[in-house]
Amino acid sequence: MPYEPPTHTVERSLRATTGAKIVVGIDEVGRGAWAGPVSVCAAITGLRRPPDGLTDSKLLTPKRRTELCKVLADWVTSYALGHSSPEEIDALGMTAALRLAAVRALEALPVRPDAVILDGKHDYLGAPWRVRTVIKGDQSCIAVAAASVIAKVRRDAMMAELGLEYADFDFAANAGYPSPTHRTALEQYGPTPYHRVSWSYMDALPRWQHLKKVRVTPEAAALEAGGQLGFDF
Repeated sequence: MPYEPPTHTVERSLRATTGAKIVVGIDEVGRGAWAGPVSVCAAITGLRRPPDGLTDSKLLTPKRRTELCKVLADWVTSYALGHSSPEEIDALGMTAALRLAAVRALEALPVRPDAVILDGKHDYLGAPWRVRTVIKGDQSCIAVAAASVIAKVRRDAMMAELGLEYADFDFAANAGYPSPTHRTALEQYGPTPYHRVSWSYMDALPRWQHLKKVRVTPEAAALEAGGQLGFDF
């Protein structure tokens, strides 16, 4: 399917309207998975022409994503990854876990950005960062597209490695997301230490109900009550 290549339009706008000199693109992967971390990539690209074929990682084949990730690792000005563990997701809820992972990525960069382009319509990052949210930014913004590809390839590799230890869950194929094989393994073996055991998929596993966790922190309760998690399994 043809698609419009991403541009620097949003970045140029931020530079012109805010005086920002260093603009970073951020994208996440793993938000809807049952297992594994939620991972965020922060990528700084400058205003150079991107590698051919760069777009949202979900529009690329696994082979093309992997090839492009190798190119991007040398092409971007700088990038960093941040992760929130399943334990942190269970304790904090997804919105807070996303922010934690994003801050870790931003703080791992060699320079502090003046502005952030964040994929999506919700600003889960907030102050003190200057944030511009862009719906489908992973398709329209070069820096966000680069972050999308790097985040996806790196997290998939992490999950494939984890799959060597838990072969029945087929993490190399499903990356911790729902799948028939994943569900069957959960029913038979129960959740691994890498599963998000506060999530409602656990309600369909009566044999393993004793392992389900309930978020009780004030921050997590407030996020849940405010409907900010937005997932229904």
